[in-house]
Amino acid sequence: MRRRLIAIAAVSTFACVFFLLLVVPTFFGASQFMFGGGGGATNGGCADPAQAGAQPAEAADARSIPENYLALYKKAGESSGIPWNVLAGIGKVETSHGTSKLPGVSSGENYAGAGGPMQFLKATWDAFAVDGDKDGDKDRYDPVDAIPTAAAYLKHNHAPEKMRGAIFRYNHSWDYVDLVLSWAAKYASGDFKIANAAAPPCTDTDGLPAYADDVVTRIIAFAMAQRGKPYVWGATGPDSFDCSGLMQAAYRAAGLTIPRVTFDQWPFGIKIPKGQEQPGDLVFFDSGPNTRPGHPGHVGMVIGKNKMIVARCALCRPAIGVFPYMTPKMIGFTRPMMNPAVINQLKTLA
Repeated sequence: MRRRLIAIAAVSTFACVFFLLLVVPTFFGASQFMFGGGGGATNGGCADPAQAGAQPAEAADARSIPENYLALYKKAGESSGIPWNVLAGIGKVETSHGTSKLPGVSSGENYAGAGGPMQFLKATWDAFAVDGDKDGDKDRYDPVDAIPTAAAYLKHNHAPEKMRGAIFRYNHSWDYVDLVLSWAAKYASGDFKIANAAAPPCTDTDGLPAYADDVVTRIIAFAMAQRGKPYVWGATGPDSFDCSGLMQAAYRAAGLTIPRVTFDQWPFGIKIPKGQEQPGDLVFFDSGPNTRPGHPGHVGMVIGKNKMIVARCALCRPAIGVFPYMTPKMIGFTRPMMNPAVINQLKTLA
């Protein structure tokens, strides 16, 4: 019986060691999988300001635009950085590119006091009018002047980076914004998309590695999906988080349980030397309430070399986002998935 128990214990010990050697390296194995090669993270749904002013090619629907207007939209788009098709969308909705016979298009004003092919109020025109043909006359009813003025007004209201908000200021209706953008999409060939100022910047994911394991991918994907949400002290989601609440929720999304608060998360994972940190590791800082030596009060999650996803503070903008972790207040890294309790959870998941 004693020999039998010893044999069973030996087999059990071998199984645990085999799991640690085979499965755990899948999560945190050779660094070439975790940090090398790049390109694993996608940029879908992000905002790339460098592309906000791109001028799309015209689609077949653009042929319905009067030739002189189409040329003016494109010229104003190139000079202002506002996509020409957005200007065309405004021109279509306002006056059907100057072809409408309603009052206030070719002369006079409509019931609201707007006039010209791009429908400017006089006060707005006086403030933003552009002399498009350099003839010394800024004519509200001349598309040569009115179209670049529309571009200038959008630009003043932070287009193209914040296009929806700029169009809303042109005419205070979200239905109007949607209608303008629907025409803009019809006029452009391909999959035209405006810059989304509410989306996280594409630079968040520049150079991130292809994550080696599905568990790490799920943890980081959850955390990254919370970007832009508010920081609320003590919050654990789904509408807001504090720093440790975000870490706990991200691990929970992958079926793993880690402590709730920073002070408990710090001793939970094994300590990782600087330079050996990997995606999914936690990074701790000497900041936040009740911080003291050996008792860090702030935490983020490593997602790539010197990049972490973190819930920063209530007044920070963005409150939850991607930032460098190599700062003077950074004190160390831990690996929660090497905690024995989590290893047992990983066995169950496997």
